[in-house]
Amino acid sequence: MKTQKMWSLVIRIKKNDTVQGKRVHILILDMMKKGAIPGAIVWTGVGGYGKRGESAIHVEGISVNMPLVIEVVADLEKIEKILPDIKKLVDTNGLITLHEVSVV
Repeated sequence: MKTQKMWSLVIRIKKNDTVQGKRVHILILDMMKKGAIPGAIVWTGVGGYGKRGESAIHVEGISVNMPLVIEVVADLEKIEKILPDIKKLVDTNGLITLHEVSVV
């Protein structure tokens, strides 16, 4: 079976994170589209914790600051072009990881 080497970019933030009044995950997705990233997915977590405290969803009809994970698989060159801008948006309010992956 032939595999292709690519890179996985994973960004962990909170749903309510904003920059200049705009949601960070929306800004990141827009950057990715403009950077010709072939696709991205945003995962919503039901709970978690990190250096900024806990993230959770409560079923009382109010959505609280849930954890979000944005994941992309693309060529390293495309990721490297947008990574500095994404790092500025996320700053110290999240975690960004980059992993080499094999795509089947």
